[in-house]
Amino acid sequence: MSGNTSADASGQQSAGWPDKTIKVSDANFHETIKKYPFAVIDCWAAWCGPCKMMAPVLDGMAKDYKGKILFGKLNVDENRQTSMEYGIMSIPTMLVFKNGEKVDQIVGAMPRNVLEPQITKHL
Repeated sequence: MSGNTSADASGQQSAGWPDKTIKVSDANFHETIKKYPFAVIDCWAAWCGPCKMMAPVLDGMAKDYKGKILFGKLNVDENRQTSMEYGIMSIPTMLVFKNGEKVDQIVGAMPRNVLEPQITKHL
C-alpha cells in the first residue's frame, strides 16, 4: 500500500493529520496548536447541549479537511488552565489558530454552512 494517502489504522495519514476530532488537554494544548499549521479547538463540556449538537458538525469537517485543518476538543471542566488562559466564558467556543497564533474565536452552536466559512476564511 505504499504511495497510498488513505488513513492508516490509527486514523492518520503519513503527514500525521487525524481524520477526526482529537482530544486536547492542558498538558498538550500548546504542543498541538504549534504542531499543526491550522487548528480549530472546540471548547466544550459534557453537560452542554449545544456542544453535543456541534460534535457531528466538527467530526464531519475534520474528515473533509484532513491535511488542512486539525480539529480538537478541549473539555473546559477538565482543563481549566487553558480555559482561563483564553478567557472562555461561553461554550461551545471554537478557538481558531494559524501557525500557533489565535486568529479567531467563534462562540455558539451553529450549522455547518454558517460555521465553515468563518473557519475557512483563515486558510
